[in-house]
Amino acid sequence: MKDITITIIQANLHWENIDENLKMFFQKISSIKEKTDLIVLPEMFSTGFTMNNKAMAEKMNGKTLEWMKKMAKEKDCVLTGSIIIEESGKYFNRLIWMRTDGSFETYDKRHLFRYANEQDHYTAGNKKLIVELNGWKICPMVCYDLRFPVWIRNRLTPNPSPTGEGQYDILLFVANWPERRNHPWKTLLMARAMENQSYVVGVNRIGNDGNTIYHSGDSAVINFKGEIIRKTKAHEESVETITLSKTELEDWRKTFPAWMDADQFTVGN
Repeated sequence: MKDITITIIQANLHWENIDENLKMFFQKISSIKEKTDLIVLPEMFSTGFTMNNKAMAEKMNGKTLEWMKKMAKEKDCVLTGSIIIEESGKYFNRLIWMRTDGSFETYDKRHLFRYANEQDHYTAGNKKLIVELNGWKICPMVCYDLRFPVWIRNRLTPNPSPTGEGQYDILLFVANWPERRNHPWKTLLMARAMENQSYVVGVNRIGNDGNTIYHSGDSAVINFKGEIIRKTKAHEESVETITLSKTELEDWRKTFPAWMDADQFTVGN
């Protein structure tokens, strides 16, 4: 069973400045020397978490998507993170899963952050995304989604569907999660790993945004037991690469098959 290598980038974003953010992330991605399968950027990595949607939004053929295509091809890996997209007069906090060949998948943030009135500026998504990479199933989510375990739930079952619908090995969160709430950020990442018996990757930004809200980062990779196996230094920019073991994950699910006793239910749109 093949392992997977993931690189997480924790950075201080330039507020509402797409060009500067793309330049900054180009430099950080170019600095990665080891071979990696997946590079993860924060939520709204090209702008910061802004409600200035009309001014900051791009189309699906905009400069950031084209930049992602170029970077994924150059580094020969998948590149992911969320950006602001306008489509048919609606605005989305949209995660892009960009492959090396320029093909991509998208996930629109399901849970919009009411505390910041995100629901007044963006349209919520209603479809979960699970993608496959090197034999791994990965479920990407965006920031506030972390608080909602029913939506996130891993659909491991004793009799899985032929397509493996709803099942994943890695749960991934891209975020702009403020420092003043970093306790739930760190706690919920561990909880989601334990209850779903999956690896969890959480990538957050650092620094002040345009609303003078400070972010400490606290990005982390957590194993299926809820143990932190890699974390960044708070308040510091960081590029971290880690390899995850599929054998260890599957051995744990066999050894401790709590997933077999889970209640069976689904979430509607």
